[in-house]
Amino acid sequence: MTEEIMAANAPASADELRAAILERYDSLSKRLQQIARYVLDEPNEMALETLAVISERCGVQPSAIVRFAKSFGYPGASQMQRLFRDGLLSGHAGLGYGERVRHFNEAVAKKPEGGADVLSEFVEGNTLALQNLNQTVSEADMARAVSLIDKAETVYVVGFRRSFPVASYLAYSLQQLNKRTLFIDGVAGLTKQQVQTIGPKDLLIAVSYHPYAEETVHAVEMAGQRGARILSISDSLVSPIAKPASLVLHVRESEVRTFRSLAASICLAQALVIGFAFTASKKKARAGAG
Repeated sequence: MTEEIMAANAPASADELRAAILERYDSLSKRLQQIARYVLDEPNEMALETLAVISERCGVQPSAIVRFAKSFGYPGASQMQRLFRDGLLSGHAGLGYGERVRHFNEAVAKKPEGGADVLSEFVEGNTLALQNLNQTVSEADMARAVSLIDKAETVYVVGFRRSFPVASYLAYSLQQLNKRTLFIDGVAGLTKQQVQTIGPKDLLIAVSYHPYAEETVHAVEMAGQRGARILSISDSLVSPIAKPASLVLHVRESEVRTFRSLAASICLAQALVIGFAFTASKKKARAGAG
């Protein structure tokens, strides 16, 4: 196949490439899945870094990245990277989020051990994560998520281990707004029994981050089998709870001295709740006027 024919068959934009990767992800080899995840999670680094740097961060050889690009119809890796360069906004910061995080972590690692600067380190790390949230979750994503919550007959919420505070906040807040909500807490090992009443008119909000709680993954699988809509909050578009979802809200939290935060996730949860509150109040006002 000539380069011209390959280029003609290749995705023409970064969004088209992301869609193609998501569609084919399960059929890729493990090594190509490593690259796929990096392409999805680090688009700015794909645009700005050299092939040698990208291959080192992916943990693969440069030739594997070239092979990955060719599998999607590009003559080579540089043509694939160009899509991400074209997609960068003209006013975007020169360094992508991942690179800024690496610089921050290097600076933290050089500081002497002790607790004097811990607060400022966490504030700075969480500030980076919060700034990145606007890039990974769009206004259109938020509108769709609020609509899913609003239209659901019952909202089921699940999140275990590190995700538990985010899930419990969502369940509590939606209940306070009189939205019919069931919090799947798995007490006494009853996760399966709590999920089995979900149906096609319901929504499951699932929260999970690497290494992904098995209970949450199983709840998502069960909800999908029963025809329910799924709203996933996760750290990757190809995580086990993202693939079956109707919508994925992509959150990348900070990690300071190996401790991972939840600041961006809680911010996102608050925005979802307030967005739903506005929608519910508007519907109530229209009903009253009618």
